[in-house]
Amino acid sequence: MISENFLNRIYHKIVSWEKLKTMRERWRAEKKTVVFTNGCFDLLHRGHVEYLARARELGDVLIVALNSDDSVRRLKGAERPILPQDDRAMILAALQMVDAVTLFEQDTPYELIREIVPDILVKGGDYKPDQVVGKDIVENAGGRVEIVPLVAGKSTSEVIERIQSKGNLNREGSRE
Repeated sequence: MISENFLNRIYHKIVSWEKLKTMRERWRAEKKTVVFTNGCFDLLHRGHVEYLARARELGDVLIVALNSDDSVRRLKGAERPILPQDDRAMILAALQMVDAVTLFEQDTPYELIREIVPDILVKGGDYKPDQVVGKDIVENAGGRVEIVPLVAGKSTSEVIERIQSKGNLNREGSRE
C-alpha cells in the first residue's frame, strides 16, 4: 500500500507559478543553481528520464514546466496528449531528480521563464541554442543555455507508432 505521506510529497512538488516564484526566491537566497526545462512529457519514457537526469546534474534544483493539455493539442494535434496534464504532472513529480513541476497554458514558456529567471535553461538536442525560448532572459541575467543530447530511438512519437503497429487494440487490449 502507498503511504499518504509519500503521495503528499509528490503532490507538493506540483506548484502554481506564484508558489514557484516563492520557491525560486528561497533557492536564490540559498545560493542554489536553478535549472529549468519544459516540454509535453507525454508517455514518459527512458529518453525523458535520461534527459531530466542530465538536466538535473547541471545544478542544485530542477524545475519542469509542463505544457497544459490545450497547449499540447495546439502544438501536436487533436489526438495528443495521450495522458492528461494531471497524470503527466504527477509522473514527473514522482521522479527523484525533479524538484518542482508547474503547468503553462501558452505555446511557449517565455512568460514563466521571465517570472522565474532560472540560472540554466535546458533543452534537448533537437534544438540549437539560438532557437531556445527564453535564452535572452536567462543570458541577460548572467545565466546560460545548455543543450542536452537526445537518446537515440527514444521519443513519444516512436512509442505511439510502436503501439499502433501492434494492430488495432480496443480498450481491453483485444484486437478489433
